[in-house]
Amino acid sequence: MVADSQIIEQTRQWVENVVVGQNLCPFAAPVVRKETIRYALCDAQESAVIVTEFLAELDRLQQAEETELSTTLVIIPALEDFYQYLDLLNVMQKKLKRAGLEGVFQLASFHPDYLFAGVPEDDRSHWTNRAPYPTVHIIREGEMSRALAHYKNPEQIPERNMQRLRDMSDEQARSLYPHLFENK
Repeated sequence: MVADSQIIEQTRQWVENVVVGQNLCPFAAPVVRKETIRYALCDAQESAVIVTEFLAELDRLQQAEETELSTTLVIIPALEDFYQYLDLLNVMQKKLKRAGLEGVFQLASFHPDYLFAGVPEDDRSHWTNRAPYPTVHIIREGEMSRALAHYKNPEQIPERNMQRLRDMSDEQARSLYPHLFENK
């Protein structure tokens, strides 16, 4: 069993080495540098408890000043099954909408087994959304809008990232994503 502190540290390293280090999200570096990102571990097993903890994190983020707490990664190790994760992500999205917070916050999803529909399983483009543990990223839309206003052609980011990962050597991939190779 992996210790809570190790789960958070592996996720932090993934953010720093992959998301920021490979510039997959050009808006992440300032948040990491300012240390306004929260890594919230949800060790619950039951869906209802996971959703309750997600809502508590959403409330925490809403109550905080952006300069103190910019964004939150909710890490949910129990959601190992990718399709169960997607089902619960859908529930979280509905809860966000019912709370009247759609347009205030948005969710980004990451999972060790992330797969884009219609893309071959062995295509590295999936890795743009692969993290060491199932994770839901709560993003402030206002902050994202301000960042996008200063970035040329933001709509090209996903395709650029997919191509970058496809072009990566196996050695590079292994060094950046060791969690994807541990059980292979």
